[in-house]
Amino acid sequence: MSDALPTFHAALLAPRHWPAWLGLGLIRLLAAMPYRALLRIGDGLGALAARLLRSRRRIAARNLELCFPQLPAAERARLLEANLRDSGRMLVEFALGWFGTPQAIRRVPVTIEGLEHLERARADGRGVLLTGAHFSHLELAGRLLVEQGGQRVAGMYRAHGDAAFEWAIRHARARYAEQMFRKDELRAAVRYLREGGCLWYAPDQDMRGKDAVFVPFFGVPAATITATHHLARLSGALVVPFFHRRLDGGGYVLRLEAPLADFPGNDVAADTARVNAAIERMVGEAPTQYLWMHQRFKSRPPGEPRVY
Repeated sequence: MSDALPTFHAALLAPRHWPAWLGLGLIRLLAAMPYRALLRIGDGLGALAARLLRSRRRIAARNLELCFPQLPAAERARLLEANLRDSGRMLVEFALGWFGTPQAIRRVPVTIEGLEHLERARADGRGVLLTGAHFSHLELAGRLLVEQGGQRVAGMYRAHGDAAFEWAIRHARARYAEQMFRKDELRAAVRYLREGGCLWYAPDQDMRGKDAVFVPFFGVPAATITATHHLARLSGALVVPFFHRRLDGGGYVLRLEAPLADFPGNDVAADTARVNAAIERMVGEAPTQYLWMHQRFKSRPPGEPRVY
């Protein structure tokens, strides 16, 4: 079952998992820090990451070059530096999202806009597919929506490669997510949506699977999973764009937009392009907070050269 927690077993204490447990211990220590102190620590980690993550720097620089060719090189360079520094805040925000106490989460400044769209869907007995993107604070934003917004939300995720890390994060998420579905558990996700559930996921990464089409992302053909179309078609759920950004000085704005009209349509590629366009608009509002370090254009259409 997608909502069944993994069982702890002695093999998780094997030496090969010790690095994961050490990392988890450090993440828990970070989560115990006050929010403002966390952001300062994140700024320091980001300054270090900007100098050490050389391969990720190259990927992010290439993505920015592809997506913002109209910007002067100097402006793209400033955007790159700000984005790499933001990666430090990403680490501490994940820590807070996973392991922060309910009291700590309640102290995070946040404004939530558009809850009426969820309330209207619930009154109509409709499920909701919250469609977002990989911003640095996505995990924390989901928890804020649950604990400060008073919403019951499930999530979709990709399993972690280390079993100890997977066990710990699944247990952490179970404290606030109604259910968690793996990316391949579409049938269970459809049942949940048909029952009026609210499912949050981000379809903006190159998953290199068969259920993807090439549609534009900032004008560049990007392999994009078609799950948004299929989940909406099979469940009758509304597709609500979900955007979140960090404010200067800390705090967040979460925005739930009106459901996409006439979605899904008959053309899976056209629907997937609409989703990319919504994500593109979100990224344009907070470009330094987006995960540019991901190889978004790793897969290429037949005959096109590699870009990385």
